[in-house]
Amino acid sequence: MKDVMRVLRDARPEEMDPGAPMDEGVRRAELARAMAAPLPEAGGAAPARRRVRPVWGLGLAGAVAAGAVAAAAVIVAPGGGGTEPAGTGGGGERVLDARTVLLAAAEKADGQTETMRAFWHQVTVSSATYTVGEGGGGYAVTVRSRAESWTPSRPGGKAWAAAQELGAKPATKADEEAWRRAGSPGTFKVQVPVAPGVNGRLKGFTAKTAPGPRSFSGSALVDGDKVFWLGRNVTMKDLRALPSDPKRLKAELLRWYKGHDTESNRPMASDLWLYTVARGLVMEMPVKPAVRAAAFRMLAGLPAVRSLGKVTDPQGRTGNAIALDEKTRQGVIRQEMIIDLASGAALASMNVMVAPAAGASVPAGRTMNSTALIGAEWTDSQPR
Repeated sequence: MKDVMRVLRDARPEEMDPGAPMDEGVRRAELARAMAAPLPEAGGAAPARRRVRPVWGLGLAGAVAAGAVAAAAVIVAPGGGGTEPAGTGGGGERVLDARTVLLAAAEKADGQTETMRAFWHQVTVSSATYTVGEGGGGYAVTVRSRAESWTPSRPGGKAWAAAQELGAKPATKADEEAWRRAGSPGTFKVQVPVAPGVNGRLKGFTAKTAPGPRSFSGSALVDGDKVFWLGRNVTMKDLRALPSDPKRLKAELLRWYKGHDTESNRPMASDLWLYTVARGLVMEMPVKPAVRAAAFRMLAGLPAVRSLGKVTDPQGRTGNAIALDEKTRQGVIRQEMIIDLASGAALASMNVMVAPAAGASVPAGRTMNSTALIGAEWTDSQPR
């Protein structure tokens, strides 16, 4: 049997050690490259330090995929239909502030019910945008992948993951014109920095315009019961026991805050850390609806979170976006989360460059990477 977790471990170069600073582009590139390679046979143990460090919102088995089921749905990301609170329409109507957006989402989540089943099933589509080519002939391409994961609800079970590269294409109309002038190549040589910053050593990988094959594999849970990373490896029981009071939830999460970010030892303020953790929690983790509502209310209490108004997510769905800015060595990056107020579900997360640092290769306004939640639900259907 092919082991997804061993693929992720073996594909990780030394630069991606859990203690090393990590560039977002490198992480996504390595995950994509791991899925493009043949899967080795199982037999290795999971990494020891921090055990597994998934992309936020993905289960420990689904992390390698940078993710019609008969189910009791808990979070099914809609197309933006339904009835929204008054005053949220398009056109010239006012923009709701972040607190109003988050409290409205909490109210919807509070009214939901669920039935736990054999697996927590998730489907996501992720993308990352890179500059390729040299000099005046350079242009941007967006690389997309689809990930699907099945996390068992009981200890001792097996987690399953499927992934497929969806192909790369020019990011904008202008990029498409530059791509055509370059001869419409079917492959792209992508170079990304090994560590965060604007200078230093680069690492390359090849992206293709053609979709890749779908891979599917399973692996035992880390330690037999760990399913997600929430500042630490947590069990399904841990997630289901999180408090539904926003103050208690905040205190519980901050127990695992160590002064640095979720992906490295780089210093990070507690509010930004909470925002990062909560964004993953509300998007895809199998917490109770009341806990998801508490997470929205907790976010509503963070003063740095602001509203961006109505936006369209990478799947073309309309929602209300909230955001928090992070100052990095690359520049100021806006971390967005798009919420459908009709359902109280998070549709997508996006990281957008707002103000590049001097010498940075990423222009202002570029969506550097995104993850769109296609669906997350409990199911008794067997993984396939």
